[in-house]
Amino acid sequence: MNAISHQTHAQSINPTTGETVGSYPYETEAQLDAALNRATGAFRTWRRTPVSQRAELLLALASALREQAEEMAQMITLEMGKPIAQARAEIEKCAQLSEWYAAHGPAMLAPEATLVDNGSAQIEYRPLGPILAVMPWNFPVWQVLRGAVPTLLAGNTYVLKHAPNVMGSAYLMKAAFQKAGFADGLFEVINVTTDGVSKAIADPRIAAVTLTGSVRAGMAIGSQAGAALKKCVLELGGSDPFIVLNDADLDAAVQAAVTGRFQNSGQVCAAAKRLIIEEGVVEAFTAKFVEASRALVMGDPASTTTYVGPMARFDLRDELHGQVQATLEEGATLLLGGNKVPGAGNYYEPTVLADVTDQMTSFKQELFGPVASIITARDADHAVALANDSEFGLTASIFTTDPAKARDIADQLETGGIFVNAFSVSDPRVAFGGVKKSGFGRELSHFGVREFCNAQTVWLDRK
Repeated sequence: MNAISHQTHAQSINPTTGETVGSYPYETEAQLDAALNRATGAFRTWRRTPVSQRAELLLALASALREQAEEMAQMITLEMGKPIAQARAEIEKCAQLSEWYAAHGPAMLAPEATLVDNGSAQIEYRPLGPILAVMPWNFPVWQVLRGAVPTLLAGNTYVLKHAPNVMGSAYLMKAAFQKAGFADGLFEVINVTTDGVSKAIADPRIAAVTLTGSVRAGMAIGSQAGAALKKCVLELGGSDPFIVLNDADLDAAVQAAVTGRFQNSGQVCAAAKRLIIEEGVVEAFTAKFVEASRALVMGDPASTTTYVGPMARFDLRDELHGQVQATLEEGATLLLGGNKVPGAGNYYEPTVLADVTDQMTSFKQELFGPVASIITARDADHAVALANDSEFGLTASIFTTDPAKARDIADQLETGGIFVNAFSVSDPRVAFGGVKKSGFGRELSHFGVREFCNAQTVWLDRK
């Protein structure tokens, strides 16, 4: 039988050299069917497995990840260009995630008391079944495991459709699960085209869907899940505001802004993208920020001294450059960078745009690469208005030395997460997700464990 569409292989292109490093044949309909059967069969046993045993396997997964850490980090760097130090940190973060959920997750799934007088009614969290996960390339392991670990702990099985350019990372993750002792079918990898994804969503064996990706992909996946009456969680784009007020610690703000904007070569959904600076400090902040950005080391991602590597895909670099050029034509000022780096690698210079207004491309759109936009705010109220003037609502940062002012601004921001005097991060202890076109549903914390559960009311002795 032929593959599900006219395309035959997923291609992984090394963005540092432009060379093909992996070619993975798309699966046939029969192979997809077999994978869904394995996930369904494994679910029948896994859902009845005590939560304590599931947690023990998560500890084994943490050990397996650390044993494979260097191989997995090297694969990430090879496939999507993440600087090796950041790739190694990604794997360790995943190991810590597994350990955290092993320790704290079982309590999140315990029966929950209700306010029924005689105490005979409770809420019990039951798994839904096989969960289809459509995942992106920018954090090839973390994006997957931050959803897979709590989903599996809850008793579901996990069917991963990864981005075509990081299939090597997908198969290394599957090997880690096997090494940890997870049975076949608990963590499945399907290498299919968009046609295959649509078939999987419509298939009655898939209970729900989760996607991390673009707004366009979210609209497509969300509509298909809705048509099939299946729950979905969508973690989409972001154009996160990074607010700096006149009373902020400027050095701390600049350091956080540089890290928040340029980590992973600027390819992060929840990241400082629109730097909204109160006019009293915008000149000083800008000078410090440009100086720090200019000092970033761009080069071979295999080197531990590199902070900015190549962008993951050549088409995305072209798109980013077009957005920068459009913003400049609209009247912004170029303070740093602004060019594609000549040569075989897919590098884009760390770029700083100033005098950006709310009518310009880099304000309205998400720029997924090493480009920062500096916007001047008249005062704190104007900063809030600018921050909320976006179709996105993932995270936001506020820099001020006044806790009351920070609290007041936080109350007004339309985002899923707010970080005071810090840049955005994801952490298993707290919920992660967005509002507006940044999606809906939550990952991590107890929300991530329960997202794909049936909150079942059990009334034992109704009186």
